[in-house]
Amino acid sequence: MEKQENNLFNPEILIELANTKMPFGKYQGWLLCNLPEPYLTWFHRKGFPKGKLGMQLATLYEIKLNGLEYLLKPLVKK
Repeated sequence: MEKQENNLFNPEILIELANTKMPFGKYQGWLLCNLPEPYLTWFHRKGFPKGKLGMQLATLYEIKLNGLEYLLKPLVKK
């Protein structure tokens, strides 16, 4: 039986989330993990962008909403 990879528990997703920069807007160039919660809340209300960035922002919104952003800080590459 082949082992199936579950993306929900893939640490690479969190590493990428911690090191991806916002490509547009008021916070262009900021690491996604450093985006302020009110900005993510605005996206939550208005709708996240389509595609990978939208998935990353929605994930980050849930992480920050639940007070778990401390999990991302050690993953930021210096």
